Amino acid sequence: MIEVKDLPKPADLYSVRRALISVFDKTGVVDFAAALHKRGVELISTGGTARALRDADIPVRDVSDITGFPEILSGRVKTLHPSVHGGVLARRTDEADLEQLKSHGIPEIDLVVVNLYPFEQATAAADVAASVAVENIDIGGPTMGRAAAKNYFFVGVVTSPDDYRDIVAELERNDGKLSMNTRRVLAKKAFSHTAHYDAAICGYFERSSQNGAHDTARESLKLDLPLAQRTRYGENPHQTAALYGSTSEFYEQLHGKELSF
Repeated sequence: MIEVKDLPKPADLYSVRRALISVFDKTGVVDFAAALHKRGVELISTGGTARALRDADIPVRDVSDITGFPEILSGRVKTLHPSVHGGVLARRTDEADLEQLKSHGIPEIDLVVVNLYPFEQATAAADVAASVAVENIDIGGPTMGRAAAKNYFFVGVVTSPDDYRDIVAELERNDGKLSMNTRRVLAKKAFSHTAHYDAAICGYFERSSQNGAHDTARESLKLDLPLAQRTRYGENPHQTAALYGSTSEFYEQLHGKELSF
């Protein structure tokens, strides 16, 4: 167990003054970034995301301006740097953390907006080349998302475009601040997102041998299924239950009440 020192209780609300945006799926990101900019949030970004924002005339700083180091290895290394992760992981109520940021010239990052390479889509075909599979394994994205989620006491993390509108609405209501409850909910979503992602990668390696042939059985089975529906009751009427998976692919309900247990 990691021992932790006592810290002052973080405030319920923390201002979003600086956001790091690095997304593969750019759905809605320009409008989201424009709304953040309108609120005075400084935007930092990488690669294609930064280009998309600039094309929309939204001011943005390259992450290399923060790190003092260019993106290398054809984009494999962009955000893996202390100047990024220090700004994400610093505890805002720890004087030693803040002094280290100051001494190294590291800006605090209050919001991380990230989604990942489309690994499942890229490896859907049975004959996908191993080189294609490995290049679609995201490293920087999950690392940033997990770092921000770990520091949810102080930092927000957004991993789905579906949350952009709600985030903007909350910032409007709270004068540019996110609540602790929202940060915690977003952290849970981020860890769920990376857990699903890692399970998909693990599943790819388990179902494919080194020569590309499919293994007949996996050493373990990892399930990460979406909620299909909540049932009327569980095994007994006073209990609750739910159905998980892509059930619409396997049956169609023609009539009658909603499912019970």
